[in-house]
Amino acid sequence: MAVYVDDSRIPWRGREWSHLIADTTEELHAFAAGLGHERAWFHRSPARPWKDHYDIPDATREVAIGLGARPITRRDAAEMLRARRLAFREAARAHDAP
Repeated sequence: MAVYVDDSRIPWRGREWSHLIADTTEELHAFAAGLGHERAWFHRSPARPWKDHYDIPDATREVAIGLGARPITRRDAAEMLRARRLAFREAARAHDAP
């Protein structure tokens, strides 16, 4: 199990933002709470549960890395999310199979 922070650094409202993701949603929430993030800041789409994340500003990104989040590239994050999407779809197909 691990928590990751990408290097997106998307400009918004005068800051640059990255994505905090984890191997499990529970681990993601626990780590985000340790950073002082509120659950209301969690981004989740029921249609795309593999994309669960928190947006974090650059200053918080550095704190997250200091607390053990693994820094990854945007490309690494995209590959992880793609693999999760495929696993989710395969599990759904297996569940629906007779």
